[in-house]
Parts: sequence; structure tokens; C-alpha cells
Amino acid sequence: MLGGQANVRYLTGLQSSNAALLVEPDASATLFTDFRYAARARVVRDVTFVETARNLLAAIGEHLSGRRIAFEEAHLSYAGYRALADAGVETVPSSGLVESLRAVKDESEIASIRRAGALSDEIFAALAQERFTGRTERELAWWIERSFREAGAEGVSFDSVVAAGATASSPHAVPGDRPIESGVLVTIDAGCVLDGYCSDCTRTFAVGEVPDRLLELHALCLEAQLAGIAAVAPGVHGRAADAASRVSIEASGLGWAYGHGLGHGVGLQIHEAPVLRPESTDVLEAGNVVSVEPGIYLPDDAGVRIEDLVLVTADGCERLTQFTKELLTVS
Repeated sequence: MLGGQANVRYLTGLQSSNAALLVEPDASATLFTDFRYAARARVVRDVTFVETARNLLAAIGEHLSGRRIAFEEAHLSYAGYRALADAGVETVPSSGLVESLRAVKDESEIASIRRAGALSDEIFAALAQERFTGRTERELAWWIERSFREAGAEGVSFDSVVAAGATASSPHAVPGDRPIESGVLVTIDAGCVLDGYCSDCTRTFAVGEVPDRLLELHALCLEAQLAGIAAVAPGVHGRAADAASRVSIEASGLGWAYGHGLGHGVGLQIHEAPVLRPESTDVLEAGNVVSVEPGIYLPDDAGVRIEDLVLVTADGCERLTQFTKELLTVS
């Protein structure tokens, strides 16, 4: 039984906050959801629809009492597990079954992500023409979200990161209210949703004239990012692509400042399989879409991250975000 909403959407097309899908051994399927989504669920093809009370799992428990079913362990809370168990459902945990299917995108999915990446390029190009000095990180983050929506996006794929100066020393910085000053780097991580699929892109800008050491930091991060992209190809282990991106940074003595993985899969969700990091056991396949985003973070000083969305192809990879990675100077 599938309870992860992205997995339910992937298999049925139903977008919902409260649905579950039971797939039988003969591949027949039953879709459960409540009154709020019933009209859309009734027209889903090749499933049997059962309308439930809003307390979805308790209702499903009554429907499946006495049966033995597998459930997605990453998407079922303990309270949900108890609701099924109390109704007499024998449960068996499972994981990764649909995620492994979702990791390889078909042509339609790739087309949607390609459009989302192209829209990200447009917004970053427009952002490069905006004034940064005197405006707050929060103000620019709102400008990004508004611009995405005005350009036709369904929304942003995550809360935009706008991090100036020392704020950028945190990879997942929260935009603040202090005006941006000249002489600093600003890291901007943003993406949008089109047709349900996400984009993800990060660029770092220079605000006015910045010290040479910050120019060198950006150049080092770009070298690592290009090495990471060059390593992406079918048959490559996620940990090997990650390792390729670390060579130049570690040689500079800043390996300690690159504390996260190289990237992750992107699709219906902004973080999905496969993953590119030191402990990854994933092997890349044609049709995977992954982020490639090394970063260097100097505590209480500065941070740089450069990220592209990349499609794994039959013989290598293709960048889906094309906006320049040159260190642009903004006012």
C-alpha cells in the first residue's frame, strides 16, 4: 500500500494530501481518498476508487481488515501503523519500490523538468539585472518567488535561499532582514514547479568589487562543479561522482568546508533518488535527473555554491540549467 503522496501521484496522476493506493499482486489497484478529492479520483483510469472518511487509515483498516499488506515505511507514522493494526490489518514494511521507478524519467517527465529548468534560467537572468545593495535577503527571495509565479510556474520547489556574506556560510541559510552591502558574495538557490516537476539551480553573485580571496573561492567551487558534471554518466556510482567533485577542494586544504553531498535526484519532489554523496550505493542510469552542487562554506565569513540540474544520457549527461556560471557582478 502506497501512502507517499508523490508516489500515489506518480502512479495515478492524482494530486492529493490524503490518498493511498493499494496495488495487488495481479497489478490491479484500489485508490482510497476522502470527499475533498473524490471527484478527481473517480476519473482516474485503471483503478477501483473507494471514498473514505477523512481519517484515511482508520477507514482503510476497516476495508482491509484481516489482510496482510506491505506499507511504505517512510510514509506511515506510528499512529497510522496503530490504526491499521487495531483494525486487524497485518502490516509488512517495504521501501523504495516506487522511488526506484521514479528515479528514471520518461520523455514526458524530462520535457517538464526541461521547461522548469529553462524558466529558472529566465528568472536568474532577470535577477542578475536587479539591484542587490540596500535590499534585504528576504526581499530578494520574495522577488524570486513572485517572478516565478508571474512567469507561469505553479510555485517554487522549495523556499528560495538568498544568503549574503557570512549568512552564506550556512548551506541552508534562511533569508534575513539586514540590507545587503557591497563587497560580498551572495549565494542564491532557487527553483520552480511546472507540470508538477521541480527545477533546482544555484548561482553565486558578487555585489560590487569583492576581495581576491572571494574570487578565488568561487573559481575553486566552479572547478569542483565542472569536475562533478564531467563525472556524471550511466554506470557511475553516486559516491564516485561525489568524489570527483572533491579533488580540487581537498587539494586546496578546504575539504572540511565542503560538508554535504554533491547532489540528489530531482523530479516530482526536490529531493529523491538517486543520491550523489560519499555513502551513496546508487548507480546512475540514463534518465536520471540529478543536481550537481558542490559548496564551500567558511564559518562567519562567506560561502559559495554552484548548482546545475543534469540529465543522465546514454553516453554522459546534459545540463538542464544553462544560465552562466561566471561570477557576475551586480550592483
